[in-house]
Amino acid sequence: MLILIFLIGVFAEFIDNSLGMAYGVTSNSFLLSLGLLPAISSAIVHMSEIGTSAVAGISHLKFGNVDKEIFKKLVIPGPIFAALGAYVVVNAPTEIIKPLVAIYLLTMGVIILLKSKNINIFLRRVNIPILAAIGGFVDAIGGGGWGPVVTSTLIANGNNPRKVIGSVNASEFVVTIIESIIFILTLNFLGVYWPVVLALLLGGAIIAPLSAYFVKRLPIKTMLVLVGGLVIILSLRNLYYLFT
Repeated sequence: MLILIFLIGVFAEFIDNSLGMAYGVTSNSFLLSLGLLPAISSAIVHMSEIGTSAVAGISHLKFGNVDKEIFKKLVIPGPIFAALGAYVVVNAPTEIIKPLVAIYLLTMGVIILLKSKNINIFLRRVNIPILAAIGGFVDAIGGGGWGPVVTSTLIANGNNPRKVIGSVNASEFVVTIIESIIFILTLNFLGVYWPVVLALLLGGAIIAPLSAYFVKRLPIKTMLVLVGGLVIILSLRNLYYLFT
């Protein structure tokens, strides 16, 4: 099982480095398909993501990819509502949360597929703090989504893509830290899953330096189709087993 989790980490980090998003959506879809509870799955994903988001945030700050105004508008409401989402996913009844998370991930898969066709379903005018609140909440509930929700919307809103990606990644570190703290405080039995967290983290750390080489040879649109299709298939599989 740990070998499989390791491979999931490799694949999810490869996707994230290729698209600048979808680490959480991809890895959480796999973990849920293995039978983990939504709260446990989301906790594992976010604790393994602390290291990668820290490195990404520092790198973007160093290379001037962070828009301070966008960052300020993201970094307060995002973590606050991420904490709320983490609390909800831990305390809400499993029979309610599981189908909601599966539907959410299915929606994220569709959005990723639409991006492959240069179609964006979000409105062009957006309130950034409200967007951050929504992104933080669904990120905790679904084990991922900060990137697909916030980055996609801000770019569709006409903001500089480089500045958007840098600002969103820098603020994601704070979001991930807050989510992880809530999960650690509220999930008393989370300690037994540390080997899973480390396996996922190790898989991502190993592939990170190599992924850029492969990305040059695989069109982004192809990657979007593959990721979106995979997330949709895994989500439909989870929904099938929930309702049969």
